[in-house]
Amino acid sequence: MHLVLLLAAMAVVVIVVVEVCRRLDLPAPIVLVALGAAASFVPHVPQIHLTAEVVLVGLLPPLLYSAALQTSLVDFNANRRAILLLSIGLVAFTTVGVAVVAYNVFPTITWPGAFALGAVVAPPDAVSATAIARRIGIPRRIVTILEGESLLNDATALVALRTAIGVAGSAATVSWPLVGWDFLRAAVGGVLVGIAMYVVVGAARRRVTDPVIDTSLSLITPFVAYVAGERIEGSGVLAVVIAGLLLGHRSPVLQTASSRIAERLNWRTISFVLENSVFLLIGLQARWIIADVADSGVPRSDVVELCVATFVAVVVLRLVWVFPARYLLVRPGPDNETGKHPSWQHTTVLGWAGMRGVVTLAAAFAIPVSFEYREVLILTALVVAAGTLFVQGSTLPWLVRRLKLPAPDPREDALARAALFEKASAAGLDYLELHRDDQDPYDVLSELRRRAEQRNTAAWERLGGTRPDDETPSETYARLRLDMLKVEREKVLKVRSTGAIPHEVVSDVLGSLDVEESMLDIRNERLAEYEEGYTVSGRAGTIALCEHLHAAPRDKESRVEGVCEDCVEEGLTTWVHLRRCLSCGHTACCDSSPRRHATAHFHGEHHPVMRSAEPGEEWRWCFVDSRLG
Repeated sequence: MHLVLLLAAMAVVVIVVVEVCRRLDLPAPIVLVALGAAASFVPHVPQIHLTAEVVLVGLLPPLLYSAALQTSLVDFNANRRAILLLSIGLVAFTTVGVAVVAYNVFPTITWPGAFALGAVVAPPDAVSATAIARRIGIPRRIVTILEGESLLNDATALVALRTAIGVAGSAATVSWPLVGWDFLRAAVGGVLVGIAMYVVVGAARRRVTDPVIDTSLSLITPFVAYVAGERIEGSGVLAVVIAGLLLGHRSPVLQTASSRIAERLNWRTISFVLENSVFLLIGLQARWIIADVADSGVPRSDVVELCVATFVAVVVLRLVWVFPARYLLVRPGPDNETGKHPSWQHTTVLGWAGMRGVVTLAAAFAIPVSFEYREVLILTALVVAAGTLFVQGSTLPWLVRRLKLPAPDPREDALARAALFEKASAAGLDYLELHRDDQDPYDVLSELRRRAEQRNTAAWERLGGTRPDDETPSETYARLRLDMLKVEREKVLKVRSTGAIPHEVVSDVLGSLDVEESMLDIRNERLAEYEEGYTVSGRAGTIALCEHLHAAPRDKESRVEGVCEDCVEEGLTTWVHLRRCLSCGHTACCDSSPRRHATAHFHGEHHPVMRSAEPGEEWRWCFVDSRLG
């Protein structure tokens, strides 16, 4: 009962603190660490002693699996060279560098102890980095590299730690061939187990349509993958990551839509609770770790000097590594979103975003109790984890603003989203054309075409209008439909209270209303993000040009500014957004408008390319190839 109350209290603290931080725009990880450290010295607050098993088996697999599911395998592969240089090269470089610093600063420490400390503090943490990076909004390529690095570097660090512990427990010297073999075995074993888990779970998902069973299968996957990887002396961490990357990439094919929605929501909830609880737990370790170091008899000045020197070494070594690696080894290509090569500002932020977290904590507690100066090493690891969160985490937003790195633009996302919907709808409509000659007494094909067009026009409407105070058609629809759903739900609840309808039927109807309302809520949330991020530059990023877009000019002088020429001629003022033909300068209204004059102009004049005539927008659209430029 005591444990249940403690876990419930921690969950409540996490929820309250995160919500307060969101309202005040504060970094929740830093606040939780500080609050945990302060609470650990408060009387009657129970001491929580984390063990290696709890962190490595209980916390790390679900956190890594959740992060891997959300990581794009395509983006991961595109940045694989930078990720591997950081997750393997930088971890090894940091391990050796910290070991040299510790050996010279802390005279009584042995080389195995120094290398153990280096391995513990070497790997940055995906949870710490992305929790802060996403909040401040840094370029997606940096977030992808940070996530990829943090997903893979654990294997390198844990192999190095295992080697240091093994050497310390024997009289043998370090055999570099054996170290290389140990790392190769861990990497290959982890990859093979991860692939095997993907094959097994993927085969099961092809036969499972129940979202409850599918989600249950998802929940046990990271733990089975981790344990299986460790049992064959491979990397359990790598097994979890590989399984998560592959299953996340193939989920649109392997799972039903209901299963994907359920899995996504469940893992978002689990990740939210666990990752924020980890930051609180890091702080709660402060009191007993400091007490153990005080009882160890090691001079306080030596402990402080080791902690400060290790922290400085961790920060400096990362910066020393990333610049030569970036210019001599990686040489990254142009960014998909901007079309430009990453600047030195990207590298600077990448070098500064080296926050430590759950992996460092797990590795520290994995040091055996009999290990010399274990208390000092754990305290140093805690100082490095908390220090990087406070120093680097708190200054990262300032650095990003100072270097003027652009955050992902919601308007660019809306533009690319609309173009992608258009291409998807074109493929769907082409499929309908194959059934054009089929019997269709209920005019189903026309209804399907109409719904596809409604979805597309709703996506295009997000890009702005000439009259910002007026609602677009899709906004009016969303507002009125939400009001209708509220009334409909009230009616269903009244019927439920009479007991005249079976409970299962009522629940099914309420569930259908909830699904529709949730879709409208998500739409409104995205629209709010888009309106807050009005910094459009007109780029669409990943949509390739066609010959018409390549040949068309960037702009064309408009014959009439600010109005749809055809609507004015017809005596109408009901256009939504304006488009300008790049062949003749004709300004007409978009497909969200009742008369759809821009499309009519294309069909009448066969001018292939138009551009947005809205203020600040520079995108162009090819009617012929359904391409955005």
